[in-house]
Amino acid sequence: MTSSELWSRATAERYDAEETEMSSAAVLGPTVAFLAELAGDGRALEFAVGTGRVGVPLRQRGVPVVGVELSEHMAAVLRRKIDEDTLPVAIGDMATTVVPGEFTLVYLLYNTITNLLTQDEQVECFRNAARHLAPGGRFVIELGVPPLRFLPPGQVAVPFDVSERHLGFDTFDLVDQILVSNHFTRDGEDGRYRRSNSRHRYAWPAELDLMARIAGLELERRVADWDGAPFVQDSAKHISVWRKPS
Repeated sequence: MTSSELWSRATAERYDAEETEMSSAAVLGPTVAFLAELAGDGRALEFAVGTGRVGVPLRQRGVPVVGVELSEHMAAVLRRKIDEDTLPVAIGDMATTVVPGEFTLVYLLYNTITNLLTQDEQVECFRNAARHLAPGGRFVIELGVPPLRFLPPGQVAVPFDVSERHLGFDTFDLVDQILVSNHFTRDGEDGRYRRSNSRHRYAWPAELDLMARIAGLELERRVADWDGAPFVQDSAKHISVWRKPS
């Protein structure tokens, strides 16, 4: 078991309702198209498949998909959408769980590499991706750029959402590269807020490239979004593609 925090039943049941924007056609359309092109005629493996936000529509597009998921509760929500024969899911962590066969694509989206809270575990995740890839296959990660430029001297918190129903801010441990994502979400109309938080280990693109090299992968492409916009100094996130040599 890795250091990833385990998603509870209550969190899994709320997940889809709280991620409606990320599940919209505007987001999923370019995401699925990007991944389907890389998968080609082969199979895709999704680390941290969750409730199937991306895995289900990618499978519906005709790409055979297998998932790895640490939380049985998240996998149970996915199973209401699609059966095991159509989208198999192995319960386990993304750094060590091995599933049968080879894949032309392994992907890990929506900042989920940061759920692994040590550098060693993140390196093992890259190695696990490489282990599953056929020669010439690709490993794709979607990850935000750490917003440390917004931290003035002496400040440890950065807000990322201030709205009527949600307040979100990140706090940073700059020594261990640990980010704590804090959420205050208003439930119902009584004005009460539900508090939650999760820990993450943030990493820079250059650090991920070194992890990839350790795993025997080569950087092929890095863009700022699923539409392929150039990755530049002010980009808030990146989609990086590493290739296993033929």
